[in-house]
Amino acid sequence: MAVEYTPAKPVVVELSAQDLRSRLYEALDVYVTAMGYPRGTEHHRAPMWTEHVTRPGWRAVGALLPTTSTAASGEIGTAASGEIATASQLVAIAYGYRGAPQQWWQTQVHAGMRKAGWGEADIRTMLANYFEVTEVHVHPDAQGHRLGETMLAKLLDGRSEERALLSTPEVSGENNRAWRLYRRLGFTDVVRNFTFAGDSRPFAVLGRRLPL
Repeated sequence: MAVEYTPAKPVVVELSAQDLRSRLYEALDVYVTAMGYPRGTEHHRAPMWTEHVTRPGWRAVGALLPTTSTAASGEIGTAASGEIATASQLVAIAYGYRGAPQQWWQTQVHAGMRKAGWGEADIRTMLANYFEVTEVHVHPDAQGHRLGETMLAKLLDGRSEERALLSTPEVSGENNRAWRLYRRLGFTDVVRNFTFAGDSRPFAVLGRRLPL
């Protein structure tokens, strides 16, 4: 789906579960475009994103291009969920939830940490109380406004968990926007060059203590 962007600055808002459900395919379009996945991937991911909404501690934020004066200043704005009706296109999405032992991602990371030489006690400590940053995506046409940083700050603000964890594809020299963002926010290595089941690409698992 082609998206036409206006000169307005994006507004970062917190999204309720209903907000995300109503904008699910809009959010998935951002995800597919940002990741360079083939069209049709959104249909496979939709059930997973819908299920994630129900997980304990779930939170989402998005960036929208407003149709009103909500972001009339030249800077990125932030707004409450109730202001979503005044905005138009969703151009970025981030969400996550509280990690738990039965979740697929945690079982994969646990195995990766053990393979990398972590002791079981240290693994249990790392995975005992964390917020999983599951998705952070900015449409390529909306990059350059530090939306990722603004969204992550809002997503992690006030969390009760001890730390945040995330995974990101390995990139030569850590030379892309995502890596620069995570390093700028203080995320450090947990596991490097890890391969998740069902995906041949190497990933890094990164983490940092909360609050930011």
